Amino acid sequence: MQKRILGRSGLEVSALGLGCMGLSFGYGPAVDKQHGISLIRAAFEHGVTFFDTAECYGPFKNEELVGEALQPVRDRVVIATKFGFKDGDSKAGLDSRPERIREVAEASLKRLRTDRIDLFYQHRVDPNVRIEDVAGTVKELVQAGKVKHFGMSEAGVQSIRLAHAVQPVAALQSEYSLWWREPEKEVLPALEELGIGFVPFSPLGKGFLTGAISADTKFDKSDFRNIVPRFSEENRKANQELVELLGQIAARKKATPAQIALAWLLAQKPWIVPIPGTTKLHRLEENIGSAAVQLTADDLKSIEAALSGVTVQGDRYPAHLQQRVGR
Repeated sequence: MQKRILGRSGLEVSALGLGCMGLSFGYGPAVDKQHGISLIRAAFEHGVTFFDTAECYGPFKNEELVGEALQPVRDRVVIATKFGFKDGDSKAGLDSRPERIREVAEASLKRLRTDRIDLFYQHRVDPNVRIEDVAGTVKELVQAGKVKHFGMSEAGVQSIRLAHAVQPVAALQSEYSLWWREPEKEVLPALEELGIGFVPFSPLGKGFLTGAISADTKFDKSDFRNIVPRFSEENRKANQELVELLGQIAARKKATPAQIALAWLLAQKPWIVPIPGTTKLHRLEENIGSAAVQLTADDLKSIEAALSGVTVQGDRYPAHLQQRVGR
């Protein structure tokens, strides 16, 4: 697989990474541990060198899984993890106090079975802690050799600028896909100006852009999508038009809708690295195949023209979670 460099950080990763969250958390029951290890190792064998986890996925289980799976190839991969929630629990509120960041770094190093964290993200901006203090704490961890690069997740442009002035931000991780294009307004221009890479999560619209989800789909009771307005039955029905259009474009390119959605992201900027997640080997292989799909300028224009007539229905987060993004 081709490699990309995240902004001006010098951090080189595969053009597509693997979002590991869904193996342990968020989309229903955790997978069997051996299955998770096999999937992560299969991704590496297919050329993926960039793996994304967080202390709150589980909590803690996902980091342990990623650490065990990648231990044999540790020096050939880039591992990203995150801090920013009280006690590692995403439901317990935010906590980016300097002492908490240091605690998370030590605990994550142990769970990941490593001596350094390649990319350490602040999971969400904490309004109770100055962003300069967060960046300064990560800077100390970088100086100590425990962290290689600093990242932010779902942060707004002002916070990014303030943090970047203290410790260079290597990458911003936020949602971006054909059905959530908000970052194009302010975030992408700022990242380009500052030389910061962009790591889109949910690049397949939390599975919707694959075409495998319909208005009739029933999610497991522990699946996060049950509380996402965009996934209400009526909104899924309304949003089906987008998937149908993607399917038509995919058929012309002899690809799948998921591959077109990922190839579109890869074509936006050379410093964008999507991290689709999956629990299935055939989906992993399908996603990786998107790196070989070449979209011409004409293809991109026709996608733009086709999608300009589609309005996606429903918010991407329920109100209580929406408050945590874009700060």
